[in-house]
Amino acid sequence: MSDESAGPTGSTVPRRQLGRHLTELRERAGLTAKAAAKELERSTATLWRIESGKTSTRSHEVELMCRVYEAPPDLTKALTALAKETKARGWWHAYGDVIPEGFDLYIGLEEAASQLDVYEATLVPGLLQTGEYAHQIIAAGHSDRDPAEIERRVQLRVKRRSLITRVINPPALSVVLYEAVLRCPVGGRKTMAGQLRHVVDVSRLPNATVRVVPFAAGLHEGVMSGQFTILRFPTVGGGKTAEPPTVFADGYTGDLYLDRPSEVEQYDMAFRNISSMALSEEDSRRLILETAGQYGQG
Repeated sequence: MSDESAGPTGSTVPRRQLGRHLTELRERAGLTAKAAAKELERSTATLWRIESGKTSTRSHEVELMCRVYEAPPDLTKALTALAKETKARGWWHAYGDVIPEGFDLYIGLEEAASQLDVYEATLVPGLLQTGEYAHQIIAAGHSDRDPAEIERRVQLRVKRRSLITRVINPPALSVVLYEAVLRCPVGGRKTMAGQLRHVVDVSRLPNATVRVVPFAAGLHEGVMSGQFTILRFPTVGGGKTAEPPTVFADGYTGDLYLDRPSEVEQYDMAFRNISSMALSEEDSRRLILETAGQYGQG
């Protein structure tokens, strides 16, 4: 069993579902990840990537894993079928050359989500960024890259915005911004004015709300938590969700995914606290537009 299929390809949700089933089977078999990897002739790191849904795997490899874990035939059949679904490719795979390592997992989850609760303390969230604003941020973080690559990254970020305006089942988007987001100048005055007016346009969509926590609110949970997104997923048969609610926190050196109920609840509480300190939707729009006016068009 080779490690050749370890690339971050395929559909995110089936990958994570398959990974959870395989993890449960391995644990029921009483095997550690290290012992299972040795039996399967794979590295422990690759097995971890499969179990965490970060990579797809072939159906015949899943069949071998099921055999090692002594899974019943009906479950083996179901999981090998699920493995084939992990090969499905989303639109973002066309940008595979510029997607940061591991971020394809997030984009896939974002596409599958039915609700997104977003808190941002310093910059406008990616889903709300204009092309000009995104270009400034991406260029600053990749100053050593070719201009064509930077432009591709900008295109990827802008294309993600279509998620919130798609015709079929757009997710409910609830965004809370710290006032610092409005005050942090990115690019020229015209870029900031246009960006803030775009945020107001998004806030008027029927499936979106944008609110601002003003400096005057003082200390709140967001000061301790930092930026994060809570992704929730649609229900399927039996009232269960396609995926468990997941918290995503992107950091300077890496991304964090949390889906344990206790972890999600902690971030739920933080989001409720932050929201309770925010201005109303109308007052938030007024503040954002006033700030945009201060940047003007110069």
